[in-house]
This record gives sequence, structure tokens and C-alpha cells, in this order.
Amino acid sequence: MKKLFITAAIILSMGAVASAQRYCVIDTKYILESIPEYKESQSKLDAIAEQWQKEIDAKFQEVDKMYKSYQAEQVMLTEELKHKREDEIVAKEKDAKDLQRKRFGYEGDLFKKREELVKPIQDRIYNAVQKLSASRMYDFVLDKAGGATLIFFDPKLDKSEEILKALGVKK
Repeated sequence: MKKLFITAAIILSMGAVASAQRYCVIDTKYILESIPEYKESQSKLDAIAEQWQKEIDAKFQEVDKMYKSYQAEQVMLTEELKHKREDEIVAKEKDAKDLQRKRFGYEGDLFKKREELVKPIQDRIYNAVQKLSASRMYDFVLDKAGGATLIFFDPKLDKSEEILKALGVKK
């Protein structure tokens, strides 16, 4: 109910603002998917993520193997050896989790690689949107691909093709 109220309030406020201001709509998802560089970057990121995931899976499999071996031999081990093996298993599992966090965690290696490969493309799109907005005197630009709920828009307001043209992308 609260979400419906907020959505209705946004739509009503946009309607009031739209009568006094100029705006357009773009679809950044469509724009990104139309840029060959983005597709290449996404493929590279997917390949890197898959490689890293295999590396992490191998470490967790090693931990699992160590644990199963420990369980099988546990009855024959002295208390001292039990503790030593348990500590080894815990340390190995911690290493695997640390690697997983390093690769895929917040601001981890994958995040940094995405910044390196995708951010320049996003910056080019942003600059093209700014130029279009300045030249057409748009007061604001809505992105129908974003998290904002867009219930309806007139397709003639969609300027995604113009952004692609400004970026030199042929369709």
C-alpha cells in the first residue's frame, strides 16, 4: 500500500512538473546492449568470474575432502592430532572464504574489474546524455531501465537511439 502511494505521488508530482519543464526518456539497458564494447567487456567479466569461481570451488572441495578424511580417521587419532587436523580444516576453510570475499565481495576484484571495463562506457553514455539534454534544453532525463517505476511513456520521448547515434553506434 505504501509503495502504491509513493508511486502515485511520484507520478502526480511528475505530471505537475512536466507541464512546466521539458524531459525525455532513455533506456540505458538498451543503449548498453547496443554497444559492442559493452558486450565484449561483459564477456570478459563473465569469463573472469567463471575462472575465479572454479578456483574457489576447488578450495572448498579440498576442505570437504580434508573433512571427510578427518571423519574417517577420527577414531584412530589422538586428541592432539584431532585438534591439529581440525585447526587445519578450519584454516583451509577460512582461506577459501577469504578468497571468495576478495574476488566477489563488496569492492572486491570483480567489482574493480567491472569499474575498469564498464565505467568508461557508462561515462561516455552519461556525457552523450548531458550533451543531448543541453542541446535540447531538457530539464530532466528519465531512465526506463532503472529502478524507477515507469508505468507509461510516449515512445516519441525515448531518445535512446539519439544517444547511440551520438556515441557513433550503428544499428
